[in-house]
Amino acid sequence: MVGRKICTAIRHVAFEDLGSFETAFVEAGYEVRYVDVGLDDLDAIAPTASDLLVVLGGPIGVYEQDRYPFLKAELRLIGARLQAKRPTIGICLGAQLMASALGSKVYPCLEKEIGFARMSLTPEGRGSCLSAFEHIPVLHWHGDTFDLPTGAVRLASTKACLNQAFALGREIIGFQFHPEAGARGFERWLIGHAVELGAAGVDVSSLRETHLSLAVEQQRRSNDCIRRWLSDLG
Repeated sequence: MVGRKICTAIRHVAFEDLGSFETAFVEAGYEVRYVDVGLDDLDAIAPTASDLLVVLGGPIGVYEQDRYPFLKAELRLIGARLQAKRPTIGICLGAQLMASALGSKVYPCLEKEIGFARMSLTPEGRGSCLSAFEHIPVLHWHGDTFDLPTGAVRLASTKACLNQAFALGREIIGFQFHPEAGARGFERWLIGHAVELGAAGVDVSSLRETHLSLAVEQQRRSNDCIRRWLSDLG
């Protein structure tokens, strides 16, 4: 379709996709295209070509570039994108990659944060698209964190993680938590992260039940969040 907007999503593992966000992007007129790390050549992607870039989550660390050399190409891509101030969203690992590309340190948390819990929104967060998640538990699933990038605004925190979300202007936003949760396919997360869940002593049945109880509301609020963010882009 001539003139259709393009949303490119960089995906690190197959089951961590756009989730609930995809519905909102399609409704807003975006054609979603996935780039799969390990299959697609990140150096072949023009950093500013897409109307929107979303960098998704994954179970590795930004600082593991010797083990996963593709991270160097991904950081170059993200860095060029952010320097051009093109609309960019990062989720979990994606937010950490964005923070690193902006010059911030990424490092392991004192404790892993896995499960559903509420966040504390800053005044800026309450005035942003994150207001959609106020007063409701959201999904946390990470072992790393990052320093707030220079010039960025903190939007949300938890006790275990100071920087749960940040914004840099209207075009750039990073979510340490998983706002895209709520769509079908959560069982794939429980399977794909089985070793991590076992090592962390997480009760898989309880995590599944909590997700099921929140899924409909999470999906609604996820869509509201992205609609607000896209609207604020102008």
